[in-house]
Order: sequence, then C-alpha cells, then structure tokens
Amino acid sequence: MKNKLLFAETADALRDNGMIYVVVAVLLVIFAGIVFYLIRMDRKISKIEDQLKKS
Repeated sequence: MKNKLLFAETADALRDNGMIYVVVAVLLVIFAGIVFYLIRMDRKISKIEDQLKKS
C-alpha cells in the first residue's frame, strides 16, 4: 500500500513540474532505439541467410 502511495506522489510531482514530458520523451527514445536496432539486426540476418542459401 505504501509503494502505491509513493508511486502516486511521484507521478503527481512529475506532472506538476512538467517533468512527465521528459520521462515520456526518454522512454520514446529508448523504445525507438530498440526498434531501430531490431530492424537493423533483422536486415543483417536476412542478408546472411541469403548468402548461405546461394552457397
């Protein structure tokens, strides 16, 4: 129960200070980075698979 209260107070404080936008922006950047990395790795793996099929 105490953790929920602390979380609610923290969320309220972030909203009051306008810092919630910073938190959301950081999360979006991290998520976009992970998606970019996965797409890049998929392309590399596909290229290697194609090379193996040709061999």
